[in-house]
Amino acid sequence: MARWHSCNVLESGSNHRNLWQFSTGKFNLLRQESRTAAEPLPTKVINKDWQTLLQPKLNIAWISAEHVFLRVIQLPKADLNETRSMIEFQLEKLSPSPVTQVVWGFELLEQPGTEMQTAIVIIVARNRVEEFLGHLEGQGYLTDRLELPFLDELLATKIEGDGSWVFAGMGPDNYSCLIAWWSGGVLQNLGLIHLPPSADRARLLQDQLAQMTWAGELEGWLSGPPRYFLVADGLVAEDWKNLFPPGTQLQVVPPVDHTQLAALTARRVATNGEMTNLLPPEYTTRYRQQFIDRIWMRAIAAVLLLYVMGVVVYFGFIAYARWELGRVQSQIAGIGTAYTNTIQLREKVRVLQDQVDLQFAALDCYKAVADFMPSELTINSLQLDRGRKLILIGTASKDDASKVFDFNERMKTATSRDQPLFSKVEPPRTSTAQGNQLSWNFSCDLRRTDAE
Repeated sequence: MARWHSCNVLESGSNHRNLWQFSTGKFNLLRQESRTAAEPLPTKVINKDWQTLLQPKLNIAWISAEHVFLRVIQLPKADLNETRSMIEFQLEKLSPSPVTQVVWGFELLEQPGTEMQTAIVIIVARNRVEEFLGHLEGQGYLTDRLELPFLDELLATKIEGDGSWVFAGMGPDNYSCLIAWWSGGVLQNLGLIHLPPSADRARLLQDQLAQMTWAGELEGWLSGPPRYFLVADGLVAEDWKNLFPPGTQLQVVPPVDHTQLAALTARRVATNGEMTNLLPPEYTTRYRQQFIDRIWMRAIAAVLLLYVMGVVVYFGFIAYARWELGRVQSQIAGIGTAYTNTIQLREKVRVLQDQVDLQFAALDCYKAVADFMPSELTINSLQLDRGRKLILIGTASKDDASKVFDFNERMKTATSRDQPLFSKVEPPRTSTAQGNQLSWNFSCDLRRTDAE
């Protein structure tokens, strides 16, 4: 059985509609709506959406007692399926119409201390049910259960002794009633009486009660004059009192409040309402399929909406990116000439700076050679290769070969503007020349090479 989260109970009359919503924990009243026949029902309360999958909602509708035929039968105690089979076996005898043309349900009453049970059989013409369901569908109310509120009022009424319990105002007007006959603590008979709008109402009611009394005596469950209990209040009770014969033992019993009655129906149906459900199975299947189709269609619509929103965001991003690209390209076009001029100017400055550096580098190299070269050595060639390397080539006597190495060491200590002039000084290379002469050479890497 489904675990319901909330429960709606709808009373739909010809001129008014009452809607109650209850929680299914303690069946507390959450909301109550009273609408005229022309006013729509609150769709947020009665409609089922995807949230119903997580929080199931039970929709109950009351069908008017004027369309219902009631019978009471006594059956041996058995399980629910066996009891249903016993009632179905007797249904052709109980129903005023062919079985194929009616919808039926039942409610069971215990008989303490016996092996019997009382079954209240509810029979409604199928065309009446379909007409009523069509009326509900027109209001947007797809019901899960079709129930008779009289059952809950009967079960809630405290039965004190044997007698006839007259439930006034059970039809479309105040002059329809349901009469329940109790004998020996057992419900024996149920009957619906409608009194026409005439001055003979009292006589007609007394004739109906007399006929029921005779029927009870013939069946053997009524052995004496019955007591009468009128379930009504206010003006309805005063009107009905005048319809009974003078001197009748009549006790007025207050009826169950409509809101409390709706709560009782919600509690009974939410816990175990399969027996009395008058909704044809094909309507249950159709309503469920409509609910599933509606969920699928809304899910597809939501996916399509998300897709459309994604496409709109994508094209919006593309449009913004194009606008940003155009703005950047405009800026580039605006600064392109200035950038080119700046590059050219920077290169010119670099060339001029290189020329100045080379001039100073050459002078620094000449000065270093002049300061550190011993007089015994002869320079044959002093070459500044691309401003990066100083190449020295010279001669000396074989006796002054050590002077070449001294000169090489001194060149390593050469400075310019308090910084080392050379980053690297290669060791000298010597070779024997003609006679007493030798040739020498070495190179020095200018420090500016590292700086670049």
